Amino acid sequence: MHRKRKIAAAVGAVLAPVLALSLPASSASAHGYISSPPSRQAQCAAGTVSCGDITYEPQSVEGPKGLTSCSGGNERFADLDDDAKGWTVTPVQQTTEFKWTLTAQHSTSTWQYFVGGQEIAEFDDNGAQPGATVTHQVNFGSLTGKQKVLAVWNIANTANAFYACIDVNVGG
Repeated sequence: MHRKRKIAAAVGAVLAPVLALSLPASSASAHGYISSPPSRQAQCAAGTVSCGDITYEPQSVEGPKGLTSCSGGNERFADLDDDAKGWTVTPVQQTTEFKWTLTAQHSTSTWQYFVGGQEIAEFDDNGAQPGATVTHQVNFGSLTGKQKVLAVWNIANTANAFYACIDVNVGG
């Protein structure tokens, strides 16, 4: 009996590191995307536009802070960067509500909105944890016509952010 325990302990000591290396790393518990007006990933999930992996995880466009791509630099979601993919353009007013749907909440530093590389709005949450939905009133200023909005949810306690692009027609 004693010998069997020693063998079992030795086998366990060898297998534990192997199992730890082969198990997937856990990702951040926070995920979210713009659901209204429908972001590109929301359009993929709804089947409005044919897309790859993003169809099944619209809330997962996560990447390092400071990126300017719709995919958040994630090659699996490269469909989101293709401006010629046939995205539905939503008519919006000069001031428009953008609604984030959060499948898990995470402490937030800021929410940012960009058009053409220029920031048009920023909302500072000072590390607060949001609810299941977050809505912002964004004013487009003098911008009119077809615009691609890059919305960024900057997480407070990690180096990552969540990204969403929304195609709109301001005043259309």
